Amino acid sequence: MQLGVLSRTPLAVARAVLAALGRRVGALCWSLVPFSLSLSLPLPGWRRVSAPSPAAPAGPRRERECDDASPTPTSVNYHFTRQCNYKCGFCFHTAKTSFVLPLEEAKRGLAMLKEAGMEKINFSGGEPFLQDRGEFVGKLVQFCKEELKLPSVSIVSNGSLIRERWFKKYGEYLDILAISCDSFDENVNVLIGRGQGKKNHVENLHKLRQWCREYAVAFKINSVINRFNVEEDMNEQIKALNPVRWKVFQCLLIEGENSGEDALREAEKFVISDEDFEQFLCRHKDVSCLVPESNQKMRDSYLILDEYMRFLNCRNGRKEPSKSILDVGVEEAIKFSGFDEMMFLKRGGKYVWSKADMKLDW
Repeated sequence: MQLGVLSRTPLAVARAVLAALGRRVGALCWSLVPFSLSLSLPLPGWRRVSAPSPAAPAGPRRERECDDASPTPTSVNYHFTRQCNYKCGFCFHTAKTSFVLPLEEAKRGLAMLKEAGMEKINFSGGEPFLQDRGEFVGKLVQFCKEELKLPSVSIVSNGSLIRERWFKKYGEYLDILAISCDSFDENVNVLIGRGQGKKNHVENLHKLRQWCREYAVAFKINSVINRFNVEEDMNEQIKALNPVRWKVFQCLLIEGENSGEDALREAEKFVISDEDFEQFLCRHKDVSCLVPESNQKMRDSYLILDEYMRFLNCRNGRKEPSKSILDVGVEEAIKFSGFDEMMFLKRGGKYVWSKADMKLDW
């Protein structure tokens, strides 16, 4: 009996001590409840977004929980310069400024776009190869493919300034090179504004086609159909060049760019009717790589970034810029882009755009 009492005494003392500590801790916790509640309650107008579970992929592809979810910038056209060595009369992104972002700032913006879901970047202008003789765009192409691991990196150029040494240095990082060619008649090219002294635009096109074969870059042609080339038959030339895509645009008016009082171009004389455009398409219906884009398809189905990395909204017939993604982030800026994701998909904006997935005879 005596041993039993002695054995229980330390246990009883321990329980008493723990009980006292528990009461003190409980009181302390209750005193902090108002403060903890103020931290956990959402502020007015805010919505709590739960973090992705370990099993779910983190990053841009996670499901958005906001009711007003922003569109995903799957494919982005970055017009990093407005300067150009040609003077195409219908140009709708004219040289209104000479500004170009510093290289590291441009890279920062591209990384933000990748984080937001970008899979394809297209560098355009102006003429992309004007800046640092192609080194600027070359470094961006390499960064996007080597560091950001983008599935598709492309460039749209008039081709006049591209040299073979550029392909040797940067060709492996480029998926698609699109060359603008609106006519296979050099006199028509001069009328349009693509003439450049003694250089022949069409001859240069064939040289670039050969370099794309040699350096494993997919070759694409862009043509703007206008009053000067709408009657032309391009079937034989396009089939001989055999591009992966022949993008055919209807001449488009953008106020403040190629029409209106403050515009640098007067493109009204280049404009064709919808019927004229359809007749041109009908004449080339047997070209398998033809991708037609009417004014309706073009206006809202492209995500366009200007030289300040602002999204350009063209819904009202002029380019209305958002704030720069570098200042407010991609998700906030893209809300003002006017981008129609459904039209983007409808016009075939998503296609096999990585050269690794293309079955090409280089």
